[in-house]
Amino acid sequence: MSEAAAYRIEDLAHLSSATVRTIRAYQDRGLLPRPERRGRANLYSDAHLDRLRRIADLLSRGYTLASIKELLEAWDAGRGLGGVLGLVVEVDGPWTDEEAVRISRAELDERFGGSPDDAAVADAVELGVLEPVPGDADSFLVPSPQELAVAVELHSAGVPLSAISGHLRELRGQVEHIAARFLEFTTEHVFARYLEGPHRPSDAEATEAAALVRRLRPLAQKTVDAELARAMRLLAVRQLRQHLGTGDPSQTRQKSRSVSVAEETMREVERLVGPERAGEFIGLAAEREVRARALDALTSREVPPGDLDERG
Repeated sequence: MSEAAAYRIEDLAHLSSATVRTIRAYQDRGLLPRPERRGRANLYSDAHLDRLRRIADLLSRGYTLASIKELLEAWDAGRGLGGVLGLVVEVDGPWTDEEAVRISRAELDERFGGSPDDAAVADAVELGVLEPVPGDADSFLVPSPQELAVAVELHSAGVPLSAISGHLRELRGQVEHIAARFLEFTTEHVFARYLEGPHRPSDAEATEAAALVRRLRPLAQKTVDAELARAMRLLAVRQLRQHLGTGDPSQTRQKSRSVSVAEETMREVERLVGPERAGEFIGLAAEREVRARALDALTSREVPPGDLDERG
């Protein structure tokens, strides 16, 4: 151990932001190697400092001391933690490009019509849409400004705040189900080779897995965005038809009489518009033909001369 890399416990505590008591507790638990005894002094190295910083990072990510000890012991025998911690960072890091912003209570009330609503704020805090700022009762942290902006637009369109909170709770459960299925899917087909077997992945394997997480991370959101757009268009058109009185084409077909269509004609229709829309196409085509014949019948009638003069 060189002189430049030797720290007394007080210096180590200062550099690592840990307390002397915490450092000694980690030593007793086996999380931190014992210092080197030099004369009457116990001296620590950069390896101790690096270990303390790794422990603090894992604790901030929700790992327990017991699990951290197991993790550190598994990679202590000559293998680094770079790949493993890289994987932890990729999985536990932000899955969005959004940056949290700070908002005052006054600004929050103003964005939602100017009337304070303590119940709505409490709901937002419970849902994590708002996070209290320690030491500042009049400010909140907004983890997702986009989510708050959606709530503002919905409220300005006339949706009550209680309904928005209820919808978010329902939506969150459904989205978590989608996320769970995506993770199961990718684990089975992509990450199983890193997780199977009696041994943990090597440092190189963990690094490779972290790179895969980085590549696959945006795919879930892109898939959900595309499918949501498709579903919204389909359901919105269907609902609009119902409210305008045209009805749901599928319901109209069910109420209509069965009509035989030549198999060759049906195949051609399905080729043009797809099997799922063939019935709708035939119905609309028949409706257009009926209207065309009605127009032909109207225009073929003899119009009195007086009517022609009036029409110019």
